Amino acid sequence: MAAAWAVLAVLLVAAQVASAAPVTAPAFLWAPKNYGFRSDDAKEVVYYQTISPKSLAKSVLEEGGWSNFMCSREDTQKSVDVAIVFIGSKLQSSDISKDKQVDPALADTLKLSFTDSEFSMAFPYVSTSDDEKLENSLLSSFAENCNSGFGRNRITYTDTCTVSGQDVKKYHNMDAIDDLVRYGVRSRRINPSEQTDIIVFCSGGFENFFTPKSEGELLSQLVLLLEQSGAKYTILYASQPSGLLENPSSLPLGRYLAEKTNGTKTGQGKCDGECLVKSTLLEGTFVGIVLLIILISGLMCMMGIDTPSRFEAPQES
Repeated sequence: MAAAWAVLAVLLVAAQVASAAPVTAPAFLWAPKNYGFRSDDAKEVVYYQTISPKSLAKSVLEEGGWSNFMCSREDTQKSVDVAIVFIGSKLQSSDISKDKQVDPALADTLKLSFTDSEFSMAFPYVSTSDDEKLENSLLSSFAENCNSGFGRNRITYTDTCTVSGQDVKKYHNMDAIDDLVRYGVRSRRINPSEQTDIIVFCSGGFENFFTPKSEGELLSQLVLLLEQSGAKYTILYASQPSGLLENPSSLPLGRYLAEKTNGTKTGQGKCDGECLVKSTLLEGTFVGIVLLIILISGLMCMMGIDTPSRFEAPQES
């Protein structure tokens, strides 16, 4: 009975640790050309650390080169015409390596863009929560890291975004996005220092869809639109799935991306959130096993003690 209680205690501790693991989803950053984002030949770079949305925004600015147009002075020549922040809600970290995809079009578009673009980065484990919308978290982090330069950016949104304000511009269909992109391309050909258009494409695309489209269809249509317009563009895809996800310690995504990148550069490793979850689980398991062995050994020793069943009465002198 005591051994059963010990095993149950170990399982409860392991379950509590697993439930505290961060909810993770992947993020991808790519551009058809380098556009001077990095001085080295950064293609198919993968950062395996579990990071927060704020850390993702900082990495996109610094490692991904978005600070060149997001935080630059007004009179500086811009390297790209359009920057897209595409917020999804379906993709989980574990989905990338699965044979059967929930949204095959999305998986195909992301894989093709990641491998075929001249500049690409992947962040397999971005911890998310339902406390704050991902688009708000990313934009506020961009603003914090850009200081005063971020306020000059021309940011527009699709009508499914939760942002609000007097100067917020929202678009209600893909044709309006197409017009915005083409107008921006023509303007920057005349004036190269004109601000880059930053379009935040939130989950669901647009509110008034006659026929609902999947994330993959929307992303594929958006990429095709950018290609046909002749724009110099870069896209950040990030996902904020809802509901409970798998423990990131059991996800094979890191191995999958490592095989796909064929040994290309990766971020420097350290004991981050995923590492801490693994180490805590292993530590709890080992301690539970040791305690269980001690308990069983003590019971066996007690059972092995051979005591007489009766004692002789003392002899009278």
